[in-house]
Amino acid sequence: MHSTQNERINQITSSTLIIGVDIAKFKHVARAQDNRGVEFGKSIMFENNRKGFELFVSWFRKISTEQGFQDVIVGMEPTGHYWLNLAHFLKEKQVKYGVVNPLHVKKSKELDDNSPTKNDIKDAKVIAQLVKDGRYAVPSLPQGVYAELREAMKIRDHLTTDLCVVQARVHNWLDRYFPEFLTVFKDWECKSAIQMLSLYLLPHELILVPDETLLKHLREAAKRGLGLGRNKSLKEAASRSVGIRDGSELAKMELKLLLAQYEWFHKRLEELETKLDELLKQIPHVQQVLAIKGIGRDTIAGFLAEVSDIGQYRHPKQITKLAGLNLKTNSSGTHNGQTKITKRGRKRLRALLFRVMMPLVAKNAAFRALHEYYTKRPANPLKKMQSLIALCNKLIRVLFGILQKGHEFSEEKMMQDIPRFVELPQAA
Repeated sequence: MHSTQNERINQITSSTLIIGVDIAKFKHVARAQDNRGVEFGKSIMFENNRKGFELFVSWFRKISTEQGFQDVIVGMEPTGHYWLNLAHFLKEKQVKYGVVNPLHVKKSKELDDNSPTKNDIKDAKVIAQLVKDGRYAVPSLPQGVYAELREAMKIRDHLTTDLCVVQARVHNWLDRYFPEFLTVFKDWECKSAIQMLSLYLLPHELILVPDETLLKHLREAAKRGLGLGRNKSLKEAASRSVGIRDGSELAKMELKLLLAQYEWFHKRLEELETKLDELLKQIPHVQQVLAIKGIGRDTIAGFLAEVSDIGQYRHPKQITKLAGLNLKTNSSGTHNGQTKITKRGRKRLRALLFRVMMPLVAKNAAFRALHEYYTKRPANPLKKMQSLIALCNKLIRVLFGILQKGHEFSEEKMMQDIPRFVELPQAA
């Protein structure tokens, strides 16, 4: 459950042992103190493995017993992904833990010794002090279907990126060895084009193959739209090709490898899409979200992968802050600076919300009307980008209401709930 800073401060009492841990790839450093900053015992260095974790737990439990503390909280700096193993281990041991912002560690490390010196032992103490002041967050480690969903979306991103690389390499191969190919086949990814490429022939070899043989090979993949006319056009293009002939044997091997990779990535993506459908069926109220015009499966899957269980949030503003879409101002006295979004949070979530807003504004009458109002209202009209950011926050509130409370989305009701739309019937 997300909490306020006051609630976090109240969790730190005189009977709480505070542990600060500086995270590294191989060895972590920890220091212990109370809520006044008084340290106990010597700092400990432990390895990033089970033996090291058990040594760490026995170390702070011994201090807790000797000094009479009733509870323990461990604070750590989320360095890369190296902190995750320790966090999961502490969760299994039912030990409270939190993470501090690395930027806070960097800016507050000079408070004690007025020195910019940085080392692991010093950082561990700074982390503990930040926890004492309630300047930490309790990370949401996804569990069950949400953990599976986050991993699935991460795999999907990797597969999509690698597939784009293979597609670019095939284009590169065609530009070098058969640049005229795309004058006959407008898209090399269509079935007939891939079937032709699967012959692994260079232009000067292709013109020697009988038309009947080419036609028979092509119709193994596509029955319609292919005939002797297409074969004739392809051979004419091959006869005047300026493609490179040197290194032809290895060039054909390269094409074979690229097409094999292309097929492999597509099959894995199809398998993953099936798995995503199965995972989303296990989450309540997803079908209501999918009923919103402009929202697709990938959008809600990506949203839940980043946000995890919606039940752990008490207000949609917490998700807005998680996405880094909350506003920051720069004002002093009579000076009012420009208002911008903080961009502090999960950038994947922020990017996903912004990407989906384009089709939403285009296809969804309610979001389109709200966008028109924001950009054309007489008083304080927003720029298009500012309006899209405001609509991203609106979408967060809509998704929060549907996923947590099971509300049905209605374009008409959304506009009726906004009093200003009564004066703008044409916007609907």
